[in-house]
Formats: sequence, structure tokens, C-alpha cells
Amino acid sequence: MARHVIDPITRIEGHLRIEIEVENGMVKDAWSSGTLWRGFEVFLKDRDPRDAWIITQRVCGVCTTVHALASVKCVENAVGIDIPDNARLIRNLIMGAQYMHDHIVHFYHLHALDWVDVVSALSADPKKTSDLANSINQNAPNSGAGDFRAVQEKLKKFVNSGQLGPFTNGYWGHPAYKLPPEANLMAVAHYLQALSLQSRLARMHAIFGAKNPHIQTYTVGGVTCVDDLNADRISEFKYLVEEGRAFIDNVYLPDVLAVAPFYLEWAGIGGGLKNYLSYGMLPGPGGKEPESLWFPRGLITDRDISKVHPVDASKITEDVTHAWYKYRDGKPLHPSVGETDPWYTGIETDRADGKYSWLKTPRYDDMPCEVGPLARMLVNYVSGHKSTVENINGVLKALNKGPEILFSTLGRTAARAVETKVIADNMESWIDELAANIKRGDLETFTPYDMPDSASGFGMTEAPRGALGHWIEIKGKKIHNYQLVVPTTWNGSPRDSKGRRSSFEASLIGTPVHDPKQPVEILRTIHSFDPCLACSVHVIDPKTNEVFTTRAI
Repeated sequence: MARHVIDPITRIEGHLRIEIEVENGMVKDAWSSGTLWRGFEVFLKDRDPRDAWIITQRVCGVCTTVHALASVKCVENAVGIDIPDNARLIRNLIMGAQYMHDHIVHFYHLHALDWVDVVSALSADPKKTSDLANSINQNAPNSGAGDFRAVQEKLKKFVNSGQLGPFTNGYWGHPAYKLPPEANLMAVAHYLQALSLQSRLARMHAIFGAKNPHIQTYTVGGVTCVDDLNADRISEFKYLVEEGRAFIDNVYLPDVLAVAPFYLEWAGIGGGLKNYLSYGMLPGPGGKEPESLWFPRGLITDRDISKVHPVDASKITEDVTHAWYKYRDGKPLHPSVGETDPWYTGIETDRADGKYSWLKTPRYDDMPCEVGPLARMLVNYVSGHKSTVENINGVLKALNKGPEILFSTLGRTAARAVETKVIADNMESWIDELAANIKRGDLETFTPYDMPDSASGFGMTEAPRGALGHWIEIKGKKIHNYQLVVPTTWNGSPRDSKGRRSSFEASLIGTPVHDPKQPVEILRTIHSFDPCLACSVHVIDPKTNEVFTTRAI
């Protein structure tokens, strides 16, 4: 049995180390290590609670908006503020824009290269590629033989120059790649189209958020963009939504359905845990949570898709048995009384009681849970969320498979595409609601309040990567304690005190590995979660202590 270290994993945000034991070409055990500590909980102490949202969105350069939202909700919950309807709608629109941008970027620029052999596209027939693209969707843009020939020529220039640019250091030619050359050429063309589109989608944040990535217009009590409540700004936003929807309908979702049949064995790989948690998001009129949430809050246990259980935030805890922190009594703590006392001991995966990650280990009612697009779509589906049900059933019908395929690496990837369409299709309804409010003269965007001397609260929402929660304790009108439990903490955390794995580790068990020096199979499953961590590969054989260094992209 050989042990291999992949450090760091690339095409993610941050620093992630994956260690695996391989036996007979399969992963037998796995350890997930977050190797960068930033300490936001520590330096938020004694600051003004109203500043927390603008600081916490710097936790990440990708998930900025969602941290801003969780933070303002957290303080609003503590203070007891109900925000105006316009503020709710603008927050929903900014959130929807975040999902449209984030999911498209993830699929094409972070995950697609795990399935697409870029160099193989050089041998494709552009005419056959055009026929393939039009057979999948006749409305796909730039799908003529000349369009694909131009992409192929651009790719040849990369190869002939000896520099593949963004496609450098891939495992091209690896036997795990199964797409024909024409499908690879189509995917490369769509990769480049998505690259161009992402800047257009980012503009949606700037319309009501002032800038991207770190928006400026949220505030405790509502939003500050009252001057943007006019027909011109709404029309501009609506135009960009329609541009994004066209790409989702005619390129993104068709690409997922075109690629999936070549990799259906991955519908049985990477399933991992059996519990799925969603905090829900996108509140409706009145804003009362969880009752008004368009994406419902809920928990599915043991893959039982006959029922959704309610979520009680008081049942969330964090364990640090294998994390580089100390707790005064060593027991799991609720985030409202969480402690952040760093204690680095080195990576101790060779010890049963060893510490090996900066990620704490969250549990819900003592259960490990997966969070993210798959969890949200499962909770939506079982809850009878109309658009989700229709779109998931459409995908299952197209693949001629049942719901069981969702519990997998492939299912996780498909769920993200479905979610993107579901959200994009509903954006216009929020735009219309906002326009109707403005038409009748309602320009209210902020609820005045007084900051109490002491208070505590929490804010729960869904980041593209999964369940996101912020907890605050206020004393003397300053932050006394602040805790964040983010999606990759749920999914990428180390084992708990009972030795139970979290999602990354559990999902890798049973994964086939053709060549540990080129671990594309490991990347497929890890990237399906879209980790918020980061990249290069070290492989070690414990029998010989020989160290190999490669790069994973």
C-alpha cells in the first residue's frame, strides 16, 4: 500500500493538501488538510460590528458577496432589524449574479480540464465539431465549422510556441480522458467563450454593488444604492441577465449533458457522505426566515429522498480534535461560543490522534454533512421546489438515469449546472418586483437602528460552495466574538473525535487512480466541490521514501 501526497491542489481558491493511501489502484483512505491560516475571527475582535461585513468579504477573493451578506444578516439578527423590500430584492439580484458568474467560471475554468483533453482537440475535424455542437443545441453561438477551425488554429499556435498558456501542465493523453477530439475542440471553444462572458457577468455586481469583486453597497439595515433605483440601471442589469441566461441554456447545460454520457461511471464514484445540509437562501416578501426562503432550508439524512428535516441552528458544533486549534475543555463548541486559539503541531496524519489541518470540523446534530449545490438541489427537489424538480427530472431523462446518480462526482457537477439555470431563470421576477416598487414611488432601501450595548446573533445563507454562517457577540457596542463556519470547513475538514471523515475525505474512498503521479481522478472529485483553498503535487512512496514532484492543474 502506497501513500501519496498531492500538495497543493490547483484550480481552487487557497491552499489545500490531499493525502491518499492507494491499494490495488483504488483510494483506500484519505486526509484533507487546509494549510493556510488567516485568523479573521481574531482580528475582528473589538471592531465596530457595522464594519464586519466589509472586512469578512476579504476572507476570499471569489466568495466576497456571500460573506458580506452573511455578515450584515448576522448583525441585523443581533440588533433585530427588518430590512426594506427593495433591499431584499437588490440583495437577491446581487446574489443571483454571484451564482451565475461563479458557477460558469467553475465549470469551464476550474473543473472542465479534468474531463477535457485539450491537446486532443488538435486532431479534431472542425466540420464534425460543428455538426456535433449543432446536434446538441442549434442555438449555440459561434458553432460553425469556421468558428471551430479558428479556435483550433489558436490552439495550434499555443502548442507550436511551446507554451500552452492556461492549458499548460495538464495530463493530456491520460487514459482517463474519454471525449473524442471533436468534443474536446467544442469544449475548448466554449472555455474561451466563457472566459469572455465572465467579465460581462461581473458587471452585474457593479450595477447595484458599486464594484466587483468586493461590493460596497451593503450595510447593516439594507443597501446604500438608492440612486441606482432607476429604469436605466434596471434595464442594463436585465440585459446582462439575459446574456448570461442564453449562455446557460445554449452552452453550459448542453455541454454538461454532452460530456456526461462519456463518463457515466463517475455516477458511481465520489459519493462520500449520506447527509446533505442546506441553509436555504433568497428570501421572499416579508423576509421572514426560513419561511420565506425561495431555496428552502433543510437536511436530508442517509440519502433518504422521501423527506426533508428542519434545520435547528443550535445543533451546529465545531470539533478541533484533528485541527490546529486548542479548546479549553476539548469538547465541540457551538459557533456562538466558538474559540479561535491556533496551535500548530505539524501534519500528523501518521498518528490516529494527530492534527493535520487549519479547518475545524463542523457537525450538525453530531452528523457529518455535505454542503453545496448538490445538497441545495437535493433539498429543493425533495421539498418540491418547482423549477428544481423540472430541471433535475429533465437532466435525469436526458441521461436515462434515476436520482441515485446524483450521489456522485458526476451528480455534483450536474447539480451545479441545474442550479445555475434555476437561479438565472428567476432573476427576471426579482427585477420586475423591484421595477414595480420604483414605479409606485417606493425608494426605501434602509431601516434606521441603534446599536445595542450588548447583543448576539447569527446570519445564515448559501455561498455557491455551500452553507455559510456567521455568528457575532457584541459587548460595549464592539465585537466581542465573531465566528465564521464556511462551506469548505464543512466539506474539507479533518476527521472528528469519533474518527468520522468529512466530505472530501469520504468522497475519495474507492476512487480509481491509474497513475498517482498524474492524479486526474483525485482532481475530478475534489474539484466537483469547488474548494475554497489552493496548488502543485508531491507524491511520496512510504516504502522507498522516494519523492516525486509534479504539477496538477
